[in-house]
Amino acid sequence: MILQASWVLPVARPPIAQGRVAIEGGRVAWVGARGEQGEPRGEVRDLGPGVLLPGLVNAHCHLELSHLRARLPRTGFVPWVRALVESRSADPQVVRGAAAAAIDDLIESGTVAVGDVSNGLQHLDLLADSELRAVVFHELIGWDPAQAGAILDVALGRVAALPARLAERGVGVQPAAHAPHSVSAALFGLLVARGGPAAVHLAESPAESEFLKTGGGEWRAFLRERRLGDVPFAPPGTSPVAYLAALGALRRQLVAAHCVHVDAEDVATLARLGVHVVLCPRSNRNLGVGRAPLPDLLAAGVTLCLGTDSLASVDSLDLLEDAALLHRDFPGVDAATIVRLMTRGGAAALGFSDLGTIEPGKRAALTFAPAPQPLREPLEFLLSGEARPRRVAA
Repeated sequence: MILQASWVLPVARPPIAQGRVAIEGGRVAWVGARGEQGEPRGEVRDLGPGVLLPGLVNAHCHLELSHLRARLPRTGFVPWVRALVESRSADPQVVRGAAAAAIDDLIESGTVAVGDVSNGLQHLDLLADSELRAVVFHELIGWDPAQAGAILDVALGRVAALPARLAERGVGVQPAAHAPHSVSAALFGLLVARGGPAAVHLAESPAESEFLKTGGGEWRAFLRERRLGDVPFAPPGTSPVAYLAALGALRRQLVAAHCVHVDAEDVATLARLGVHVVLCPRSNRNLGVGRAPLPDLLAAGVTLCLGTDSLASVDSLDLLEDAALLHRDFPGVDAATIVRLMTRGGAAALGFSDLGTIEPGKRAALTFAPAPQPLREPLEFLLSGEARPRRVAA
């Protein structure tokens, strides 16, 4: 089969006008312009005006929170966390039903792979039965250092008990930590000793930064509410990035979500250690925590990707909406760079080497954004807020 569109965006090379992609056995066999030398023969399926690009990779999502869509207040980070904690104990069937609908929404909006953060691991069979590739970050939370060993043992037991078919269906599970202000140094140490954590929320809010610098603020008050305020903790007096670096938790291939409150030294540390930073611009805006310094991160060479976060903090799992917001917030950043974040960047962060670009040998996991009329600037159209990507059955 040969797919044709007014524009093909391989990501690995510049956009191709009147482009074509030849597919054989579920893989890309050839990509180029119509009539270009070497074009194979085959049945041509014309998608029409629009942009054909690699399937999107959502590197940070919480599918198990999908039942909380439009239910939590957006009046600040700590009030939102408080409401989240109070609302999590829902009927398991309600949680699974909402997760199933969210998976369908991801697929229909052109997403082909997801980094899913999960505490309960109750919906992994739904991922395995879907078309999505997934890395599930089994997130551990535990502020009391006395409980660190027990928390890790329980988590490892749950992962060991998962059916082998998950991996066979392209769903991997890796231990992760929630955040520097909700996971004890002892639990981080145990994870580091095992080569992890694989993912973490990092430098997301002013409350997190203040707590690590002074031991006080809104987060200390929240811990007191949870009867954890008396747990011994000597604040390191540093930034969240510096704190985790000192614990040895920052490493190559770590997937760190948010990184909003980072200074120049933090940015240099993230780049030096090869951390993958997932930007979640809509979630950050909705919770009022600020904006990640995209130009600074790019200039330092930090490896970046894009995520939606959960339906508890955003209105949809359409990754292109986050890309469009980044484009509006940072008009000086090249559009092609932002497109890379939601394709090649996410694939690299999650370890999916056969996704993220349209190149011979890669999986033919593609998405198409139809346009109402012929386009002159395919990248600008994709990031305009008007594009609505959809999956392509190849």
